[in-house]
Amino acid sequence: MSKELVNAIAEMKEQEALELAKEMVDGGSDPMEIMGAARDAMGIVGERYEEGTYFLPELILSGVMLNQIAEMVKPKLAEAVEVERHGKVVVGTVEGDIHDIGKDIVVFMLDVNGFDVLDLGIDVPPQKFVEAIKDFEPQVVGLSGFLTLAFDSMKDTVDAIKKAGLRDKVRIMIGGGQISDEIRKHAGADAYGADAMAGVSLAKEWIGVK
Repeated sequence: MSKELVNAIAEMKEQEALELAKEMVDGGSDPMEIMGAARDAMGIVGERYEEGTYFLPELILSGVMLNQIAEMVKPKLAEAVEVERHGKVVVGTVEGDIHDIGKDIVVFMLDVNGFDVLDLGIDVPPQKFVEAIKDFEPQVVGLSGFLTLAFDSMKDTVDAIKKAGLRDKVRIMIGGGQISDEIRKHAGADAYGADAMAGVSLAKEWIGVK
């Protein structure tokens, strides 16, 4: 059924996608399987956008669908986690990128795993990250980006954090549609997370939480 969900989202079949997701949630499917299908669909949407097959309306509609699916899944995820508070994380989608579904899932998963999260939103300029690090004093910064144009924005953000003299105060992870270790090196980040749980694992490791 997860393949059907991937296809429905990727083909912009909103009602079908939401009905399939609800059926999976009600049927007891693993919440992370549902979010994994959403992530895979997002990868297809991103490729079609880069190729010029899809445009901004499709990006926006896919984001709307995925946010609704995330809302269905969140209660199930929360049920599975006992929360003990520890550590601060700043998260945002970098400048030039308006996608928030992946970021929102990461923010939610960090929250239910006990982190205090400052979500800066989408299209966040480097200086806003710098100011947030100064004010919020996180141990971890998460840079999200779905489109390839985000790669240089991630690098610009890390460079701005270095220039402000804050680079040694935080560990930086990146995540999103096309992220790889090559992009991590390009951006100057400490690590990249393939999915939301990888981001949580990195934050736990860096802050020293078991």
